Amino acid sequence: MQKYKLHIIKNSVIALAMTLFFACKSNLEDVKQLSMSANDPVGISDSINVKYTDSGRLAANLISPKMYDYSNREFAFSEFPDGVVLHLYDDKNAQTTIISDYAIIYNNTDLIDLRGNVIAATPTKDTLFADQLYYDQSKEWLFTNRPATYRSKGYVTSGNGFDSDKDFKKAEILGVTGQFAVQE
Repeated sequence: MQKYKLHIIKNSVIALAMTLFFACKSNLEDVKQLSMSANDPVGISDSINVKYTDSGRLAANLISPKMYDYSNREFAFSEFPDGVVLHLYDDKNAQTTIISDYAIIYNNTDLIDLRGNVIAATPTKDTLFADQLYYDQSKEWLFTNRPATYRSKGYVTSGNGFDSDKDFKKAEILGVTGQFAVQE
């Protein structure tokens, strides 16, 4: 009788262990998510200097003292809380420089959102001043629907938006609110 009870207990323990073994699934991603808050970045970088090339030619250079990587989000992005310096190069290696106090790069849309004291300057000394400016990396296009001031070739124009290619060859102030000539 005692052998029979021992046999039943032993089989019950084995059945329970097998049930638990097959009921559990291994999901490493769920375990990783438990250790971090959904609001935390997956990485923090200091003193970054990223160079983008196109067909072996330097197309852009992004420099920033700090970057937060939020690629763990459904709409992935990188945040630059201490600002950026973005150099854009044309086919002849002429450099347009954009600086801002803060920036976000949205990974899925190739859009850079530059905010706070944005200044964009071309090699020909054309200069744009704005509170916010977007740069579409895939179209190589700059734009904003916020107030902007554009200084170029003897005049200064203010308006409620700006639209241009990265070289400012097709630059246009939208909703002009003022324009005046300046002596150079």
